[in-house]
Amino acid sequence: MAEQVDTVVIGAGVVGLACARTLAQAGRDVIVLEKAEDIGTGTSSRNSEVIHGGIYYAKDSLKALCCVEGKHMLYDYCNSHGIEHNRIGKVIVAITEDEVPKLEELKAKGAANGVNDLTWLGAAQMKEMEPNVTAAAGLLSPSTGIIESHAYMLSLQGELEERGGMIAFNTPVLGGEVLPDGRIRIRAGGAAPMELDCSLVVNSGGLYAQHIARAIEGIPADSIPPAYYAKGHYFTIAGKSPFNHLIYPAPVVGGLGTHSTLDLGGGTKFGPDVEWLDITHPDQIDYRVDERRAASFYGAIRRYWPGLADGALQPGYTGVRPKLTNSQDKYAADFVIQGADRHGLASYVGLYGIESPGLTSSLAIAERVVRLTQ
Repeated sequence: MAEQVDTVVIGAGVVGLACARTLAQAGRDVIVLEKAEDIGTGTSSRNSEVIHGGIYYAKDSLKALCCVEGKHMLYDYCNSHGIEHNRIGKVIVAITEDEVPKLEELKAKGAANGVNDLTWLGAAQMKEMEPNVTAAAGLLSPSTGIIESHAYMLSLQGELEERGGMIAFNTPVLGGEVLPDGRIRIRAGGAAPMELDCSLVVNSGGLYAQHIARAIEGIPADSIPPAYYAKGHYFTIAGKSPFNHLIYPAPVVGGLGTHSTLDLGGGTKFGPDVEWLDITHPDQIDYRVDERRAASFYGAIRRYWPGLADGALQPGYTGVRPKLTNSQDKYAADFVIQGADRHGLASYVGLYGIESPGLTSSLAIAERVVRLTQ
């Protein structure tokens, strides 16, 4: 016999945890179903750990709105909860004069999104701020930062549990159906699956979100977007960082270019690149680093850091972004946060394509989910 439950959140990544914590604080009884044995083992642990400024996204898009709102919420959260972070700042560089118009476009796009702290840097200012960087100009984003994302997720988990919520690990969602009364029955678990009749289901399955939705009978197929997977490689260097800020080249088709980010321990990493995967299910993902891809990193990095020595790059790690389009235009698809107005089900919220800036946006996405369920 199925157990009667109030709210199930599928996925214990950073966005799922933020949603679960915020729903619990809004008075709901929340269970999180997670197929892995710990929180944040997927995309949430395989990214740059950057708090983004909100510069790149189309005006009034969910990515722009949630990133800018979420950035302020996340800094406030880190300060009030003792989460290690650093508002280190990012410099986007025009390596040659003909790339300067790209920075001008970004400054205008940022202003349209309410990012009003962007500062123009001439070549001399660039050399003073970043002596090892070769650039004709730069754009400083002082509100970009880095975060200890696992500590953040642990804090969200703790707040969920303080409100009586729980996480069921090693509990993959196998399927389900929409019941005649509008609730959703979820079948989940391993050798001995359980059935849960849920007043609300929030699908924050990340790379698995579309597959989970298709396994629940009654969710309209035309409301489920296609799924594509873009793998990104990271390479690292040893020793003290040559940079004082995060360094991003002007954007390229398909991504942000081979940029440099710092971690809170002072380590330097470069990436991610973009490798479209020819797979149909995230279980097919191979997370191993293809060391051959380092060759393309050297050329890209030396455009702005000529001092990169041969053999300096070491294999780091990889991550995979859940994409809604296989277009080379990085910004072709927005976040999808679906409520009843799209699929007709008051008991279901679907989150699809929550890639970067999902970490930055997590608390803002959670607020939107709560509003959709009220």
